[in-house]
Amino acid sequence: MTYSPKLSSAFNDTYNRSRHISPQSGMCSLCTEECEGTCEIALAAVLGARAVYPTNTGANQVASEKDYPIDYSHFNINGRVFGARGAKLSFEETTIWNVNLESQYGKINPIKMTMPIILPALIKMNWEDYFGGAAMAGVTCIIGEDARNKDPELVMEDGKVVHFPALKTMLDAFRKYDRGYGQIVLQCNCEDDMMGVPEYAINVQGATAIELKFGQGAKGTQPVIRLKNRKEALEKQALGNFVRPDPRDADIEQADREGVCPNFYIYSRLPIWDEEYLIPRIKKLREMGAKNIYLKMAGYDREDLKHLLLLGSEAEVDMITFDGAGGGSGYSPCRMMNEWGLPTVVLEETVIKLVKEMRADNLYVPAITITGGFSGEDQVFKAIAYGNGDVTAVGIARGAMTAAMMGKNIGERIKEGKVPKNLEQYGSTVEEIYSDLPELRALYGKQANDFSPGAIGVFSYLNKIAFGLKHFAALNRKFNVGLLDQTDLIPLTRDARDLIKGRWFD
Repeated sequence: MTYSPKLSSAFNDTYNRSRHISPQSGMCSLCTEECEGTCEIALAAVLGARAVYPTNTGANQVASEKDYPIDYSHFNINGRVFGARGAKLSFEETTIWNVNLESQYGKINPIKMTMPIILPALIKMNWEDYFGGAAMAGVTCIIGEDARNKDPELVMEDGKVVHFPALKTMLDAFRKYDRGYGQIVLQCNCEDDMMGVPEYAINVQGATAIELKFGQGAKGTQPVIRLKNRKEALEKQALGNFVRPDPRDADIEQADREGVCPNFYIYSRLPIWDEEYLIPRIKKLREMGAKNIYLKMAGYDREDLKHLLLLGSEAEVDMITFDGAGGGSGYSPCRMMNEWGLPTVVLEETVIKLVKEMRADNLYVPAITITGGFSGEDQVFKAIAYGNGDVTAVGIARGAMTAAMMGKNIGERIKEGKVPKNLEQYGSTVEEIYSDLPELRALYGKQANDFSPGAIGVFSYLNKIAFGLKHFAALNRKFNVGLLDQTDLIPLTRDARDLIKGRWFD
């Protein structure tokens, strides 16, 4: 049995010519010279190093295509018919309407959320509705790393950001709908940090929360982007980017004149962070006005996970998000996207064991968020339950991105009188078809009628997740999401049973 994908992918529009595949290599078992060149190897033969990364970037999102041997589907959800926890045992109170999904985190500045969900870092596609919908739903959302590169008006002086007006638009996408739940957070990688983005965000644009990011999302390293020519390389270098080869080098300049220049690449620097730097840095950010500090971590080695948890404890950060293999949305190396890191449920198991050790030592534990491939309320329930009270929230990125995109696209079609056939049974206008619009009017008044369909889409999608969670919680006679634990899960496979008993790594 193999778990690796074939030498084909949606993110490169590649495919195997034959239906007969060699399992280990992923190649067609019969490779013929008459093939037009449709697989990943053919693409690499033409694009070379460029083929390490997906070619379908831009207005797309990308996730792993690997079928991991263990995930949350290996568990079913338990159910109970006697008693009640978190509500008075009566017909009136033991209902789905009485399930409390609210959660809170934050050591110094508490943040309330209407449900145990955050929307992880994003600054592509329909980000404006992604952030707006998060505010409407009452959950935290994060502006993705390198957001400065999205602003054509960006100005740098002496290696520091001094003008980044697009950031205000990003923050305002959430702030204009803010109803006292959730928070919009600016994520900064080490380059953002080096260029003074946190200072600019806090002091100039009024940002209240910063997330410091290790690695690149669910993937292990930072992206490499090929540039067109030396001219573009010089422009990018002037904005503080790490460009290789150095376009200012005399030999490179001569090669350019002779028409024999090599390729130029931007490479985002890896974070060289430790306690000596980060703890004073976090203190400084708070002194500048940051009310909450977050950390973002991928599925690295167990010792690195422990290191970060202890660092976060010492720095008293508010939340750490752990991003597992199988998720993703951005520009990540193709093989790394499939073949690197701890699968999400295994990552969660590792983290909660470390948290248990910390609690035994009476150490402060930041709020824990688990993300990586979640899209439905059943998965959210399982992750919260598996956390045994130590997981505060689940991150949903790709699903919420899709809701923002589809909510917008469908809304535009409806307004043009082109109602999709599968939705005609629900009406012919946005007001008729978007079923949760009354919920928004109840919160915001009649102005909700003018809200973007994309933001309504995110709100509606998250409302569906919340409603489904309430059903699963009531099914277990638990009327507060904080009561969920591993007794609410049924392992279906030997791997799942071993994982829940702590033997999966043995």
